[in-house]
Amino acid sequence: MRTQVGIVGAGPAGLLLSQLLHLQGIASVVLEHRSQEYVLSRIRAGVLEQGTVTMLEKAGVGARMRREGLVHEGIEIAFKGERHHVNFQSLVGSSVMIYGQTEVTHDLMDARQAAGGTVLYEAEAIGIEDIGTDKPRIRYRHRGEEKELECDFIAGCDGYHGVCRRSVASDKIKTYERVYPFGWLGILSRTVPVSHELIYARHDNGFALASMRSMALSRYYIQVAADEDIEKWPDEKIWDELGVRLGPEAAAKMERGPSIEKSIAPLRSFVATPMRFGRMFLAGDAAHIVPPTGAKGLNLAASDVHYLSNALIEHYKQNSSRSLDIYSERCLRRIWKAERFSWWMTGLLHRFPETGEFGGMMQLAELDYLASSKSAQAALAENYVGLPL
Repeated sequence: MRTQVGIVGAGPAGLLLSQLLHLQGIASVVLEHRSQEYVLSRIRAGVLEQGTVTMLEKAGVGARMRREGLVHEGIEIAFKGERHHVNFQSLVGSSVMIYGQTEVTHDLMDARQAAGGTVLYEAEAIGIEDIGTDKPRIRYRHRGEEKELECDFIAGCDGYHGVCRRSVASDKIKTYERVYPFGWLGILSRTVPVSHELIYARHDNGFALASMRSMALSRYYIQVAADEDIEKWPDEKIWDELGVRLGPEAAAKMERGPSIEKSIAPLRSFVATPMRFGRMFLAGDAAHIVPPTGAKGLNLAASDVHYLSNALIEHYKQNSSRSLDIYSERCLRRIWKAERFSWWMTGLLHRFPETGEFGGMMQLAELDYLASSKSAQAALAENYVGLPL
């Protein structure tokens, strides 16, 4: 089989790239080693930057998001038993959209199916070859047979554990990583959210976050040890701890209910550089991971797709390689700024075992400054809603 752009991974990045290319008459084939049902079952992020919202609308998949998504004009920061509002709209004139990654993926799947796009599920990429030539190939296994996809370019949107980055020789790529000594225990429940906006809480017991997927579906997180046993956290214990960490006002309003999903996610910061290797380009989690504190994971993947789709369109429409040549540089400039913001937010709000009492007092001093300074709030708001593409 042959196509113009071979895309490994049918998460939001791969599907969005395929859809944007299709709208410009550029053919692609998407290979996904998991089933379609598995991809849709993954619980992921739900905060979309304005730039991501604009991209989804450009891709023709924004109608349901506009109907069902929740526009948030700020967040709340809780510490020492009080909540402080950071108003994005008044500070930087922008907002974010609450719309789950699962819903984004569903909308993109529907769009690719309606357009007759080729998306092969349970098609495991097992080898990337000839990326230094003008005919790179993807070897993959589908329905028990080994097959080959020849293409002009390969987009590696296959995540942290995918084959694309692993196919690069170790002396050609450099990685940077910080593994945090804690994780997020998250629960999803069919309950009314405790607040109409997200609450980020710093507490001596550890971080907590009150989030949502809709006005009837709440998502909560608490900081736990990286090796925590989830069996030690029945629902009632989680609700009790959320009430303590989020503060008395939230505890009084919190609607409790059985969890419909519960899991522990480790936290890490990771960047691979460069993001181009001959005719293969990395995008999304294949190239970078951020701790979820700054709500940047899906949005960074979307910004990679913005740069890559524009570069490929320029190549095919204008016979120019300029944007392809600077793809990695463009992406990494934005990635490192998002890594910095996510690292800062994580350090501001989590309990670090190695910092001791002095470190805790520094966190509180920083939070007190943030609560009282419009300039500090504006810097947070500018980064949270998304830096310009």
